[in-house]
Amino acid sequence: MSRPQTDRPDAGAKTGPSARATIAILDFGSQYTQLIARRVRESRVYCELLPHDVTPEELRARNVIGVILSGGPASVYEPGAPSVDPRVIGGEFPVLGICYGMQLMAHLLGGDVVAEGKREYGPATVEIADRAGIFEGLAGQERAWVSHGDTVRRPPNGFSVIARTTSVPIAAMTDGKTRYAVQFHPEVAHTPHGAEILRNFLYRVCGASGDWTPASFVEEAVAEIRAKIGDRRAICALSGGVDSAVAAALVARAIGDRLTCVFVDTGLLRANEAEEVVAAFGPRLRLIHLDAADRFLAKLKDVVDPEGKRAIIGEEFVRCFEEQAERVGQVDLLVQGTIYPDVIESRSRESKTSARIKTHHNVGGLPEVMALEVVEPLRRLFKDEVRRVGAEVGIPEDILWRHPFPGPGLAVRVLGPIDRESLETLRRADAIFLEELGAADLYRTVAQAFAVLTPVRSVGVQGDFRTYGALVALRAVTTEDFMTADWARLPYDLLERVSARIVNEVPGVNRVVYDVSSKPPATIEWE
Repeated sequence: MSRPQTDRPDAGAKTGPSARATIAILDFGSQYTQLIARRVRESRVYCELLPHDVTPEELRARNVIGVILSGGPASVYEPGAPSVDPRVIGGEFPVLGICYGMQLMAHLLGGDVVAEGKREYGPATVEIADRAGIFEGLAGQERAWVSHGDTVRRPPNGFSVIARTTSVPIAAMTDGKTRYAVQFHPEVAHTPHGAEILRNFLYRVCGASGDWTPASFVEEAVAEIRAKIGDRRAICALSGGVDSAVAAALVARAIGDRLTCVFVDTGLLRANEAEEVVAAFGPRLRLIHLDAADRFLAKLKDVVDPEGKRAIIGEEFVRCFEEQAERVGQVDLLVQGTIYPDVIESRSRESKTSARIKTHHNVGGLPEVMALEVVEPLRRLFKDEVRRVGAEVGIPEDILWRHPFPGPGLAVRVLGPIDRESLETLRRADAIFLEELGAADLYRTVAQAFAVLTPVRSVGVQGDFRTYGALVALRAVTTEDFMTADWARLPYDLLERVSARIVNEVPGVNRVVYDVSSKPPATIEWE
């Protein structure tokens, strides 16, 4: 595991991050593109999500051993449809095209793609004619998930058809060497043996070695951090969550006491969080505890728009760190626990065709002008990978499995304007929810759980009196990678206890609801 570069590397350079054998996933805007990356990483093979217009020279510089073309919503024959450099799929690199990727391969290599073919959405039965290559070890019939309107009517010259469905005569094709394409989606859970198809491509076709492990990441990341930082000093934005904790541990291992961690209490933290962070990390790292609640709350006064909140918080975070860097002396580096989903959802350059979902304060929310250079050792890791790396470097389990907390904190869980009273209301409700989850031994079974204070007020009856109180929403989700998520099916008796405690113990709240939305269409956070 190595730290990929955010800008395009110079062609021909094969040092540092690009030395590791890499699978390039070219993104054409599919909702499943990140799942492809997850499945490749799960197979212990390193991959990067790259823009679809990447050049062969750039792929060689990154030591790419195989290319996967994602699906996408466009039609290949439409003007302006996203495409790929024909040299990328010309035979130099092993290629696997998925859905739109298959259609694009057919289109660019001389085949025929049409819209009048049979549309397929949902489960389908794939009849495999050639159980070699990517279909090695599979049965003659396999279930798969399909979602397409266009179809390949004629494969390119030199390609043969190796699978079909009841509706589509060309469900997979190959040149018999290193180029394959499938019309279905092997990356989704609804294709039961899709992981085997991807592994066959990675190992049998691309020759991957399976060396993407936490131990290898730690070794390479520490070496890269040392090379990047040299003899300079750095400060780390330590929130107390797993991401910033692991980032701090890696940098501390690389540069020792030249790292100073700064914990900024924004006034937007959960109940007792500041005390817990100082107790947990104070003995382990050089830690500065900065109480900046007044400063942040003054800046956020009367701000309602969530993107506005994120921009203000991102700006203030950086200014706080710059001020602390001046006090520490001769510091020009800022370490952050940015992870891959943060980058993807903020729509960085890595994905031209994916929409920005929301600005993460430590990615798209950073100010244009900064005195500090940002170091992000976890920028290409998914959350589960961060936890495995954390275990490798000795992070305590209670920190590793702590539920994620957004950088803007409770600012994006108090919907609407923020003041101390609303924050305290939310803290008390949130603490009750998490306490009851823990008492029921369900904290680890959900990936994230929290309360939201809504701007909705409703009529209630408490103590025979009419009330007009606040509505608190509860949110708990299950997920593998935080790119998609489902609402947690918590027991009714647990929800009943939580609701009763909140309306009885939190002044001003008379109604509690439970969020049963998945991601997509919703996001995990409400703002």
